[in-house]
Amino acid sequence: MADTDTRLIQGRYRLQEVIGRGGMGEVWRATDESLGRRVAVKCLRPLGQQRDPAHLTVLRERFRREARVAASLQHRGITVVHDFGESDGVLFLVMELLEGRNLSQLLADNGKRPLAVAQVVDIAEQVADALAYTHRQGVVHRDLKPANIVRLGDGTVKICDFGIARLGADIGFTSRLTGTGIAMGTPHYMSPEQIGGHEVDHRSDLYSLGCVLYEMATGVPPFDLGDTWAILIGHRDTVPTPLRSHRAELPGYLDLIVLDLLAKTPDGRPADAAQVRDRLTAGRRPAGPWPVLPALPAWAATLAPGRPATRPAPAAPPPTAALTGTWTRPAVPAATDSGQAPGPVAPGAGPTTGTGTSGTSTSELVAVLAGRHRAGLGLGRLGRWREAVEVLETVVRDRAHVLGADHADTLTSGYELGFALARLARPAEALRRFAAVAEGRARTLGPDHPETLAARQETAYVLGGLGRHAEAHTVYEEVLAARERTMGPEHPDTLRCRHNLAYTLGRTGRVAEAYATAREVAHARTRLLGADHPDTLATRHEVGQALGRLGRWSDALAEYREVAAARRAVLGPDHPDTLAARYESGICLGRLGRAEEAVALYRELVDARTRAAGPDDPETLRARHGLGVNLGRLGRWGEALAEARAVHAARARVLGADHSDTLASHRETAVALGWLGRWDEALTAYRHVTEARTRLLGADHPDTRAARADEAHCRARLPAGG
Repeated sequence: MADTDTRLIQGRYRLQEVIGRGGMGEVWRATDESLGRRVAVKCLRPLGQQRDPAHLTVLRERFRREARVAASLQHRGITVVHDFGESDGVLFLVMELLEGRNLSQLLADNGKRPLAVAQVVDIAEQVADALAYTHRQGVVHRDLKPANIVRLGDGTVKICDFGIARLGADIGFTSRLTGTGIAMGTPHYMSPEQIGGHEVDHRSDLYSLGCVLYEMATGVPPFDLGDTWAILIGHRDTVPTPLRSHRAELPGYLDLIVLDLLAKTPDGRPADAAQVRDRLTAGRRPAGPWPVLPALPAWAATLAPGRPATRPAPAAPPPTAALTGTWTRPAVPAATDSGQAPGPVAPGAGPTTGTGTSGTSTSELVAVLAGRHRAGLGLGRLGRWREAVEVLETVVRDRAHVLGADHADTLTSGYELGFALARLARPAEALRRFAAVAEGRARTLGPDHPETLAARQETAYVLGGLGRHAEAHTVYEEVLAARERTMGPEHPDTLRCRHNLAYTLGRTGRVAEAYATAREVAHARTRLLGADHPDTLATRHEVGQALGRLGRWSDALAEYREVAAARRAVLGPDHPDTLAARYESGICLGRLGRAEEAVALYRELVDARTRAAGPDDPETLRARHGLGVNLGRLGRWGEALAEARAVHAARARVLGADHSDTLASHRETAVALGWLGRWDEALTAYRHVTEARTRLLGADHPDTRAARADEAHCRARLPAGG
């Protein structure tokens, strides 16, 4: 076909330039001269022994059958096949010409870095919708991979080569393991059943979709190993690392969906692509008025409790549909959060009050509670924590009654309730909830089960938030010992626990140990996850904290600046984690006597925080507080006083008059007043801080003693009898 006179196929398709090559042949940009439209022509060349006449006869018939199937698919997410045939011994397909980039190219364009979260979810939803359609037609792709998925300029996503992937194995397109004769797809995206040579169905495509989404979200396939055999064994035997271990800002619902898609057995995956699409759609649902949740009917009280679970429940998926104010009846038998999410629902005849009904079963009530659980998670994801707590409290109560207090689903709801309570700054309640979940999981799963340890680790985290660092330290040490024993010293969960332990060591005054532990975790995470992984950078941030507590401010500044630069490159300049590292750099500058630089840095931070979260966000106010402190260090006390008063007023309004940050700003106001010689006003402010801290922390708390010392210093500055 290189000769110009032979570039016209069947007197109709004028080949113009090669736009793609592979083992299967070439793809040409062409013109359909009969209709005057631009098209793509894929020329499929049989290789080697496949040129045998008998083999070619079978191959041609197979090609026609598969091409007809591909041409019959009519969906906006499937590349349209216009025509097919044979010319001079070359099989060809005529397809719509796609003006866009395939996902492999998009990743390459992005420097092999992951795509934006919104882009990943959009691509996932469109591909799942296209798969749902083709699977309903009885067509399985068998070679879904980034190179076969194209994103057009308008954002539309299309799957290529649908219906001809099986043909590829016959004409030498797919890879082969040397010496085995086993036909293979692309190793990075193959399902375990493909690898084992077993019959595949639509759920094999779902596994491949999970591999594609994993790479889009993290920048690497789930098993990115050194050789083909290692990759295949990974697919067959290794549990994939959760996406959020690579990239912490990914939404939890996406992490869960991808892990479900990557189940080793077809039965462990979602039932179909439509379910995947619906879960993705629900996960990205924007905030809005939330429908009223129905109260449990009186007849629910007559149901017998379920049996306690004997296995852990994965984190529940996000809401798949908004709840209405009336009862709904599952169209298919519903499962709990320990298995698949309930199927589609249709309006039921059950009442919304305790009037009783004869057609309602325990499974229907379980389905309603599963929906309420997901509704609670959705509210939390939208930041509506107060409503989330209200919903999850009822779910925990009612699941305990229907399923049993130690059932996996009851404990899962209790775990999520603990998170919501912590977000509402109700740590004492969160602590009780996590403790109850840990005890329940210890009874049903065992004390060293990962789910039990996760709940115990949350109790330690909340204890730290309550200032009970010694107790938190004890729990962290016990959990760490169990994790090292059961998971190994370098498992991501083990390292996360050691990271938390380092933090707690610093808060209990064991700063040298905190520094040593944080450095060890940072080195391990660098080796396992990479220097720029968010978890690695979080631990390096903690190294900076320990260096500061050791008085090594120059070393701390260097650490924070490196962390900020890495986060800027990976997360962006306005990401909260980037700004947090820059804030700590400002503290170091102030301690090093470089207040002028600190003022400039904090002004930039105030602008960035205001842009990202608004002027009254606590982190915006924290940056303004730092600005005021360093204005004072420069002797600009009038400006410092104005800043301290403004921040104090905003914090009192946003956080409350007795919040520790509010009191810190009130103290800073007193400091500025003192430097301006207004000691009587300063004394009034110092008294307020002392009284509040005595009431809240107790007379012997270090902060209370510091406040009394401030007040005594101020009194000494007043004229006699003042």
